[in-house]
Amino acid sequence: MLEVIALDAADAVAAQAGGAHRLELVTDMAADGLSPSPALVRSVLAATDLPVRVMLRDAPGFAPGSVDGLRREAAALREAGATEFVLGFLRPDGRVDEDACRAVLAELDGCRWTFHRALDHSADPEAAWGAVAALGCDAVLAAGSPRGVADGFAVLERLAARQDEVALLVGGGLQAGQVAPLKAVGAAGFHVGSAVRPGGWDAPLSADAVRTWADLV
Repeated sequence: MLEVIALDAADAVAAQAGGAHRLELVTDMAADGLSPSPALVRSVLAATDLPVRVMLRDAPGFAPGSVDGLRREAAALREAGATEFVLGFLRPDGRVDEDACRAVLAELDGCRWTFHRALDHSADPEAAWGAVAALGCDAVLAAGSPRGVADGFAVLERLAARQDEVALLVGGGLQAGQVAPLKAVGAAGFHVGSAVRPGGWDAPLSADAVRTWADLV
């Protein structure tokens, strides 16, 4: 499965043309991806029939800026048509902030969701995996290390062995040459962003680059 980061409707069209299987919709990549507006969600959903996972994140880092604000955002994004989400929060001590996650999840009423790369920044990613799985996500986006897949391969291998609990979605500095070794240890989900934007985040997403990745995956 190939998930591609989309920033707008044009990205969604290009990603679908290239063979992506799912989109992660965010805004403000300078902050590593924040919640999009309801208007942006509506425009993307109108442009594609791919599944779209919508980010719920209101501040840089992995602590919630405002749990109440995130709950309001979640309700507004659901009203705009979003049915799948991406979220995840940490406490100051690096443990999963289960209370904040549950408070936001209460607005999602059983929607499918991914716990994002907060896992990589937790005090113990492998211990956090169990806590995250218990929250009810169906996927965890991880690189195995805050520094990316190259440094996190050993952790990813161990997480891949625990996919009876939840699916591993590998992303974070992912390189094409890493796909085969990751597949060999059981990874089946892959997530790319800058890898399909040869001109950078301010340039259009490349359908041809997505096709290359879709064939690889």
